[in-house]
Amino acid sequence: MGERLAPGDTAPDFTLPDDTGSDVTLSDLRGRKVIVYFYPAAMTPGCTTQACDFSESLESLSAKGYTVLGISPDQPAKLATFREKEALTIALLSDADRSVMTAWGAFGEKTLYGKTVQGVIRSTVVLDEQGTVSHAWYNVKATGHVAKLRRDLGLE
Repeated sequence: MGERLAPGDTAPDFTLPDDTGSDVTLSDLRGRKVIVYFYPAAMTPGCTTQACDFSESLESLSAKGYTVLGISPDQPAKLATFREKEALTIALLSDADRSVMTAWGAFGEKTLYGKTVQGVIRSTVVLDEQGTVSHAWYNVKATGHVAKLRRDLGLE
């Protein structure tokens, strides 16, 4: 597992395919605040709840200058199905080899049903306009996380 990011860190740059197969490069988003969240798998109950919560908040987050990127190890085709099925409006990116998740501290050992396993650590990292981490949360709960994030960012 990579080191977990903390406020003040420079976020590692990346280029990942989105659900349409187009590449998204983090450094291209300089000048905007970016919320990057990592989730284990599209079309699972918790991940669907979280993605829908982000989509429902996208308009108000965008109005405050935020771009939202959801990253999972799913292939772009599965992400496209997820977007269509749930009418998602956020950007969904594929990190199939988990290299970005590892670099950002969002892949590694975690406890699942009482067992230690390797997997995606549900995490959210907020970047300022220069690509510097302003907030980082690891091992977040899917339900209620977006509301907490909005409160923590002073958006409620």
